[in-house]
Parts: sequence; structure tokens; C-alpha cells
Amino acid sequence: MFVAPDPGRVRLRTSLRAVAGVGLAVAATLPWLGLEAGVVAGVAALLALFTVTDPAVRSQALTTVLLPPVGLTSLALAASLHDQPLLRDGAFLVVVFLTVYARRFGPRGNAVGIFAFMMFFVAQFLRAAPADLAALCVAVPTALAATSLVRFGLWCVERGRPLPPVPSPLSGRGLRRPTTRQAFQALVACALALAAGQALSQERWYWAVGAAWWIFVNTSSRGETLVRGFRRFLGTACGVVAGLLVALPVDGSPVPTALVVAVCVFGIFYTAAVSYSWMMFFVTLMVSVLYGLLGALHTGLLALRVVETTVGALAAVLAVACVLPVTTHLTTHAWIHRALRCMQRCTAEAAARLSGDEEAAPAARAAELEVLLGRARLSLAPLVHPLNPLRARKERARQVLALLDDCARQVHGLAEVAADPSASHDARLMAACWRVEAAVQDLVREGDRAVALVRPTWLAGVPQQHPGADRALVHLRDLESALAGLAAPLHSEPGAPLPQR
Repeated sequence: MFVAPDPGRVRLRTSLRAVAGVGLAVAATLPWLGLEAGVVAGVAALLALFTVTDPAVRSQALTTVLLPPVGLTSLALAASLHDQPLLRDGAFLVVVFLTVYARRFGPRGNAVGIFAFMMFFVAQFLRAAPADLAALCVAVPTALAATSLVRFGLWCVERGRPLPPVPSPLSGRGLRRPTTRQAFQALVACALALAAGQALSQERWYWAVGAAWWIFVNTSSRGETLVRGFRRFLGTACGVVAGLLVALPVDGSPVPTALVVAVCVFGIFYTAAVSYSWMMFFVTLMVSVLYGLLGALHTGLLALRVVETTVGALAAVLAVACVLPVTTHLTTHAWIHRALRCMQRCTAEAAARLSGDEEAAPAARAAELEVLLGRARLSLAPLVHPLNPLRARKERARQVLALLDDCARQVHGLAEVAADPSASHDARLMAACWRVEAAVQDLVREGDRAVALVRPTWLAGVPQQHPGADRALVHLRDLESALAGLAAPLHSEPGAPLPQR
């Protein structure tokens, strides 16, 4: 996990920046607003740095500006209903639904939704009452101003970097839209978690709701949600063990607590992109030392944390299985088809570049393809998980992953060759590009309907040989072969055995 690739050391720099941003936010609020306000400021700063993922710096700044009004509204609602449990629970469930539904609006909706949910959650964590609102409402904007100073002023990691392509969510209308279905799933899961969590503890029930809600973040299918629930439980359990070994001896001592929290913040950001279990380990350890700082830490509390997390995870599993389920099969096919369409566009751009069109940009399409393939790999991950008992589907997923990786290598190679003027104007390349486009059309056909493509007429006027074209031809032939290999796993029943390759 700590040796995972980190191109440009982006993860390292953003993790160090997070420590600086959270530290500045706490330092700007804790001395004069008190401990609880300092905790809220730290959480707000961490969330702003973690959840705001718009590709452009200006868009990130706009999303950050939207966080205070939404977050403070949620915080004020939670605090005002502190002494009215039934209304509080109902309001919490409304917040659950709206914050998940907001994901249909892309990265900005996702960030605003997470911030709103967590402000309601942290009010339960601190048992915030109306009398506490004044300090908390100052702490949140102060923390966001501090993190903005770090993120957009002192340490802007994103400035000067090319904008990464951001795939739009899977489309649909009404209940066919995956984000709408997920909002209803999260509502049911959190309602079950709330009831079971309160049966276990009238004081710490919100951990079950939080576990159920967070399992739905960055997932889009039943399989992804199941795997995420398992990883959350694993990370939480290991974090509780670490809490027994670290948080209990520290016992709220200010300097050691600050050091452990700094390490945890770094770990959360550094591991989030590569291991959800490790991220949850650091989250749980951080929460444990914060409970020590608040004077509420004991072994029974840590054990209850594991139980409440288990309840929340089970509620999420039950909801995704029974409420408007989004199957892994449909989700993976949707992302794979989008990736294949992108391959087709990239090949067409390469063909245009090879025929002399200087404005064609196959490299940009190749970058877009890598993002889509990353999303396809994520949707396929539950099928290749060691705990998946369905061997046929696991083997099918492994074969698809291998072929998609092969396709990606060939497309990147083709884009590199297309940028080389010496490989241009060769009819063999044009014909090979056309065959690849036809292969993609066949893979993404609807049902068994055949797709007829017309061979471009401009091929006849292109020279028949060119000495720089051989390497491109190798990429195209290998790409055509990989696409042909995808036909069997994509066009047969999910559980059917695959022919030997």
C-alpha cells in the first residue's frame, strides 16, 4: 500500500498539504473557540480537502464556497433538534436521502452532499445543542478559510497540471438513474441502521448510520457495495485494535494526541486512493484518540464502535440486495461499453492524424480512455475479489480485465505512433484502424443486430507503404485481437463457462 505507484508524488504532496490545512484550521479555532469547535473545524477542514475533487482549480474554489451555507444549515438543524429524538431521526434520514441524491450532479454534488451529511453527523458525535451553535458556526467558515489559504494559495498542488478527464455518471431517467436508486437504498439502509443502532446504544447509534451511509460513497453497483462493506468492517476492526494499543495509553494527552492525529490525517489521504481498509484504519484510530481528548474513551466504547459498524454494513448489504438493486453485471457492461466507444474514437483520431489531420488528438482520447478503464476495473473488482464464490464469473472478470489492459497498452502505443510524422500516410494503417472501429462496433452492438460499416473512400488515395508504419501496425493488430477476445465474455451469459483461449 505504501509502495503503490505515486506519479509525480501527487499523493504524498496532497497528504502533507492535508496535514498543514487541518493543522492550520485547528490552530485558528481551538485556542479561542474551545475544544468542541476545534474538533468541528478539523473535521470541516479534512472534508473540504478530501471531498472537493473538481478537475479545475477554479471549480474547486467554487465548490468550497458552497460548503459553508449547506454545512451550517445541516449543523444548525441537527443542533436545534438535539432534544427531540423523533424529529432529529426523521431529519437525519431526509439529509441521508438528499445528500446521496446530490451525487447525480457530479463531483460538486458529491462534495456538498458529503459535507452536509458529516455536519449533521458531527453534531451527534459532539452532542451539540443550540447553545453551542454560535461557536460552531464560526468554526466552520474559519476552518474552510484556513484550508483555502493552504490549498489555493500556499500549496496549490493542482496548479499547472493538465486537467484530468472526469467521466460523467451513468445516465438514466427516474428510477433508472443509478444515483436515484442509490439514494433510496441509502435511505432504507440508514433507517435500518438507525433502528438497530439505537437498540444497541442510545448514545452512539450514529456510528451505525455513518457506516451505512459511507459504504454508498463512490460505489455504483451491488457488488461494489458488498466489497466496500467488508473492507470498512476490516479497517474498523484493525483500527480499534490500534486504538487499544495507542489511544488508551495516550488518554487525551494534548501533544501525543496532536501527533497521532497528524499521522492519521496523512494516512487517510495517502491511502484513500489505493486501499479503503487502510483509510478506515486511520479514520478509526483518529476517532479513538479524539474520544480520549474528549474524556470519553474506554475499551467498551471501542468494542461498541466495531458492533455499530457491523450493523451499518449489514444494513447496507440488505438494502442493496432488496431495494432497487443495481447489478454488478449491468454496471460493468455500461462502463466497458463506454471504454470501448472511447477506444473507437481514439482509433478514429489516430487514423485522422495518420492521414495528415494535425488537429486530431489521439493522445487526449487515450487519457480519457485510461479514466474510463479505471472505472471499469473498479466495477469489475468485486467479481475478482477472493471472497467471491462464483468461480465462472470470477474467471470471466479476470479475462476481461486482462484483455482491457491489453487494449489500453495498444491504444497508448498507437497514440504515440500517430504523433510521429514518419508513420503517417500509409494505407495499411488506415485499413487497420477501420477494422478496429468495426470490431468495437460489433462489441457494443445492441442484441444481435449486425452493424455495417463502410470502408472510408479516402483509403484509396493513401500511399500503400511507409517505413515508419510497422510499429503502429503491430499495435493495431494486437488491439484487434484483444477486441476479438472480448466478444465471448461480453456476449454470453454471466455464469456460463468460457471457451479456453
